[in-house]
Amino acid sequence: MEPQPGSLAHWLASHADLGGEALAGLVALIEPLGNQAAIKSVATGRYVFATTGLVEMFGREAVVGHTDAELLKPDETTALRRVEQTVMAQRFPVVSEHKLEIGGRRREFSVTRLALGSEFLLAVWHERTEERQREAQLQRALAQIEQQQSAIEQIRRELQQGSGRDDVSGLYMRAQFDDQLLREIDLSSREHREFALVVIALDASPKIASLGEEAQQRLLEGIGRMLRANTRAMDSACRIGPQRFAVLLSGVGLATAHARMEQLRRQCAAQIVVLNGQDLGLSISMGVSSFPHTASRQDELMTASEAAVHEAQRRGGNQVVLASIAFG
Repeated sequence: MEPQPGSLAHWLASHADLGGEALAGLVALIEPLGNQAAIKSVATGRYVFATTGLVEMFGREAVVGHTDAELLKPDETTALRRVEQTVMAQRFPVVSEHKLEIGGRRREFSVTRLALGSEFLLAVWHERTEERQREAQLQRALAQIEQQQSAIEQIRRELQQGSGRDDVSGLYMRAQFDDQLLREIDLSSREHREFALVVIALDASPKIASLGEEAQQRLLEGIGRMLRANTRAMDSACRIGPQRFAVLLSGVGLATAHARMEQLRRQCAAQIVVLNGQDLGLSISMGVSSFPHTASRQDELMTASEAAVHEAQRRGGNQVVLASIAFG
């Protein structure tokens, strides 16, 4: 591939007059980064220079003076030669991926090649074997998490059939929430105590939107799990809209409610929600109002919390915002 303008590779390609001293300095910088360098003669195909690490990487006593055909298998040599021909023809750095069997072990490398005039070819090798193994392990772990989450949600749905709860989130729905909010206002008014109302919105994401309804459902399931696990028995968590949730925190003031919701926001951000082996990421915005400091009526409390949610999303999402308190 051609180097991007502004990159080091692009700069090198436009300065073909670099001397050996400058090149030696660049090679000296390569090794501390975990990369290994080699220079090959285009005419003979033999290595004329190789860093010590490259010799060790190939499991050979020497690399200089040898060709790829003497070091590697025929099919591996063919793949290397094909890329080298492309580099010499284009005169631009080319990055390629190679899988080589060295010492009976399959290893993976990323190799960046650059033509040095018409006589030599510089190759910078970076081993990615362990990195790719970690990626494979991560994919297996994500697949296992996805299976577990799907199984848990299926069991939960079966247990909740006929309970009046939302099928996706496992929480009570808007009608139950409205009743509970009215009861909480009445109780708190008689006992002269506070409570907090939190409205929660799933943050919009182009990535999630592109994955369709199933991704949205997985995220809503994830929010449901987090709310069920992080609310007290005396609290009330409900789904009040397609992508809206609400929590009543009984006997809790504004400062305590903010601290608890900030903790919940962080837990949601760290939650793994998986679809087809991909972590979707769970980002929510929250608006917190309180009775009686923010408002003392049902509609005013909801309006205040909704306004705070909109403000959280206006700021970029993944935030907790307190509703404004009117003085006087």
